[in-house]
Amino acid sequence: MESLTPQSTNFSEWYNQVITLSDLADKSPTKGCIIIKPYGYAIWEKIQSILDQKLKHIGYQNAYFPMFIPQSYLSKESEHIQGFAKECAVVTHTKLKTDNGGIILDPNSKLEEPYIIRPTSETIIWHTYKRWIHSYRDLPLKINQWCNVCRWEMRTRPFLRTSEFLWQEGHSAYEDYTSAKNDTINILKLYRDFGKEYLSIPFIQGRKTLMEKFAGAEQTYTLEALMKDGKALQCFTSHLLSQNFSRAFDVKFLDKNNELQYAYGISYGISTRIIGALIMLHGDDHGLILPPKIAPIQVVIIPIYSNIQELNMIKDYIMPYLDILHSLNISYHIDDREYFHPGYKYHHWEIKGVPVQIRIGKKDIKNNTVEIFRRDTMSKTTISNDNLPQTIIDTLSIIQDNIYANALHFTQENTFHVDDYDAFKDKILHNKGFISYPYNPEEEEKIKTETSATVRCQVIDDNGEILDTKRALFSQSY
Repeated sequence: MESLTPQSTNFSEWYNQVITLSDLADKSPTKGCIIIKPYGYAIWEKIQSILDQKLKHIGYQNAYFPMFIPQSYLSKESEHIQGFAKECAVVTHTKLKTDNGGIILDPNSKLEEPYIIRPTSETIIWHTYKRWIHSYRDLPLKINQWCNVCRWEMRTRPFLRTSEFLWQEGHSAYEDYTSAKNDTINILKLYRDFGKEYLSIPFIQGRKTLMEKFAGAEQTYTLEALMKDGKALQCFTSHLLSQNFSRAFDVKFLDKNNELQYAYGISYGISTRIIGALIMLHGDDHGLILPPKIAPIQVVIIPIYSNIQELNMIKDYIMPYLDILHSLNISYHIDDREYFHPGYKYHHWEIKGVPVQIRIGKKDIKNNTVEIFRRDTMSKTTISNDNLPQTIIDTLSIIQDNIYANALHFTQENTFHVDDYDAFKDKILHNKGFISYPYNPEEEEKIKTETSATVRCQVIDDNGEILDTKRALFSQSY
């Protein structure tokens, strides 16, 4: 099996190789897009399933809106679309026709008004809210959508930046500013806690500076994570839109005093970009390392056998214990492929990041033992089979915590506090990482030009208040 380029040699090449060798994604004939393969999509399904339940628990409902947005809708909130204008895909015709053996656009099918393939859904959703919201009794309205979006990228990287990607986007309307702001912060904390518990990602929560804010948002809150190559990745975003969209689409309601008011809005979302974060933050020179709680396969069983009789004997021996794991919602897979030797299988599942391998042969049956391999530490131990289910439960929990601890240690070791610009440049050149540095909006462009570092955010507390208004967090980013 092909070996990986070490991270320290060429991180970008390592990243692309991991995606290919672990079967997460494939190239697409459509420029700028990828094909998410079953193993990669299974990770997204896990993330989607868990987060979907958490959002529903706090009052959000799922809906689905068209992917085609009338061009005039985007014109109503022109500031909003400025950031996407160069990335929009536009539908101008509805038919094709043959021409000299080829296919061309049918000029008779040209649309009176072009459609934009959604780069985000604020405009069509707030257009709809005008019909749904009439009274304060209709608020808050909390709608979430799982869908694909299109932002035509010229320079792409699998999962991190593709022309089409999958995401979750929430759009909520409120009676007053305070409710909107409180829910913006609550969503950010939900994302942060979800990231820690399930993805083993330590986040820096912060607010975007004035120059870096999302177009049309009064305040934008983000969760930043630090990758193994020292670059920062924005994984979650929550926008306090205030009344921008309600005014643009005339979304008014009668308040408790029977007076017309504009609704207050927020938006928030995550995307399949988070899979790129998982790869880069937790992976090593052996491949993926997946946190057990979102791993499609948590345990793989590798029988070591010489013939079909030995294989059946091993399966009979281990199956009662696997039934217990199944009853505890622990996913497993038996790799009984006949034409691959055990060493190949070990390597195969290491690259795919499966948290635990159970390796078992006829000697183990004789001794009533199994060998347990941990992907996070690349260590193995032999245990009594009688303790197998509880050992697996405990080991998965330990792995989840250890992956987070390693990521947190890396983040802390690569977060620097400097006051001098020369020291700032030195850290960016030799260490990268997060750099806390005095914030001056007039210096942002100079810093970006000279160091390729950008303002990631200003760090906030759990109430959304900036901890130090005079400083910001800088880093090189993707």
